[in-house]
Amino acid sequence: MSKPIPERYQNLRTFAFGDSPALADELVELVIKGIKTATCSTEDEPNTSTPGERWVVLDGRGEARCVIESIDVTYRRFNEVDAAFAYDEGEGDRSLAYWRRAHQAYFGRLGRYSDDMMLMCERFCLVEVFGDVPRQDS
Repeated sequence: MSKPIPERYQNLRTFAFGDSPALADELVELVIKGIKTATCSTEDEPNTSTPGERWVVLDGRGEARCVIESIDVTYRRFNEVDAAFAYDEGEGDRSLAYWRRAHQAYFGRLGRYSDDMMLMCERFCLVEVFGDVPRQDS
């Protein structure tokens, strides 16, 4: 049974990171641990953010896990993403080389990858982590 989103956040949009339940779980855990403080998406993604906007982040089962607030949104091409942004995304070894490989694979799975594709690059902060979500054993 899903835990409800706290009432004060019920008006916020929700989303999950990634393109699979496993990736959503992995990335939301990085956010909760304070490691992941940035994300990117294609410029025409429906979940575009504006600074100050808050979002409820879901895990791979669609459970609300935390709230983040967008701090900064910039647009740059895939090949213009720098090491500092890659580090803030918090994935793998946090290097630019890892970021490029992982995101080329991700956008490739979506059929969207090109070296000069425009990305929405967002930095965010963690606002609140929701209580323990009961884990169901498979």
